[in-house]
Amino acid sequence: MHLSPAHDAHPRTLGDEQFALAAELLALLGDRTRLTLLHALAGGKADVGTLTEVCGAARPAVSQHLARLRLAGLVDTRKEGRRVVYSLRDGHLRRLVDEALNVADHRLSDRPPHD
Repeated sequence: MHLSPAHDAHPRTLGDEQFALAAELLALLGDRTRLTLLHALAGGKADVGTLTEVCGAARPAVSQHLARLRLAGLVDTRKEGRRVVYSLRDGHLRRLVDEALNVADHRLSDRPPHD
């Protein structure tokens, strides 16, 4: 399984700190609602109301997930009038979410048909 082109690989040796931070990031992505929110934000900025519709969760739950993503530094917020608008912090996260969903799609399409 190949997640990214070789030219994106870091040539330096990775230490415990990088592995610990990567594990925290992957744990955040391991929640279906947060993954859905990040995927939605990969398409562009959105407010809580829009994101609630996209993921089908209750608004308070969506707000809590967004707060957790914001505190982890994965999403940015900006006030537009009375609305708070969320966006992904960087393209690395967008690619990670896309790759995770691509792997899932390939795994599902490689399954043998059910009888």
